[in-house]
Amino acid sequence: MARKAQIEEQRAVPIVPAVKVNSNGRKWEFAPLDKGSFTPMYFQIQTQLLKMIQSGRLRPGDAMPSEDELSRECGVSRMTARHALQSLKSQGFASRHKGQGTFVSQPRVEKDIMHLSGFTAEMRALGLHPSSQVLSAEMTPASAEVASHLRIEVEAPVFQLRRLRSADGLPVAVEEVWISREQFPGLDKIDFSSVSLYRTLREQYNIRVSRADEVLEARSATGREAELLGIPRRSSVLVISRTLWSTDGKPVEAAHSVYRGDRYRAVLSIPATAVE
Repeated sequence: MARKAQIEEQRAVPIVPAVKVNSNGRKWEFAPLDKGSFTPMYFQIQTQLLKMIQSGRLRPGDAMPSEDELSRECGVSRMTARHALQSLKSQGFASRHKGQGTFVSQPRVEKDIMHLSGFTAEMRALGLHPSSQVLSAEMTPASAEVASHLRIEVEAPVFQLRRLRSADGLPVAVEEVWISREQFPGLDKIDFSSVSLYRTLREQYNIRVSRADEVLEARSATGREAELLGIPRRSSVLVISRTLWSTDGKPVEAAHSVYRGDRYRAVLSIPATAVE
């Protein structure tokens, strides 16, 4: 009877998650892992951390537990803890800062490539505050590639605008555009750090856009791109090359944009017209 009472008493004790308080005063709460489950333990840890991020318990910029802390609090090996953190990093939910630790990342920005919209409008639609830093704005002779896209003579004068685009203060893209000076005189007199290029084309030059031809590719960031975007050298980036067309069938701009791979992703919705 005494043994039975002891067992009943143990069953009555609630399971209390392990609690850890970081330097920001936030709690890392981990429910005990189900070590008999077919779900890998690293995935169970990852899932719990992800819930903390999605619920707002852990916010962008907050420190995450280290491998040692995860190993100790969850009763797993450091390799399992490392796997959980690396999985979150690969999905863009966390980032590693050398010598400082792992931190919650800003949420990724999604670009609907089936919907033509400027960067400013895209960010505002997502509830983010867009901002731009003009890296260069000058008249320059058109290269053969730019001239081909704009259907002008090689070395004809074009307005070249290069900007660092940010969302909520976080750099997400380096954007470079070329526009014919003959078609759009006076663009070089405008400060595009606070003015929308597309709004200017629409309101001051009466341009209506009909479509954009875009080419997407993935590659590694150059040293300069990595520096501007605040990412490690040779990190993955999404590159979009675009030619914008007006309703009267004339090319408006040629553009080349480099987006952070860990903060930006392209989304495509395809109608099921021929699925077998």
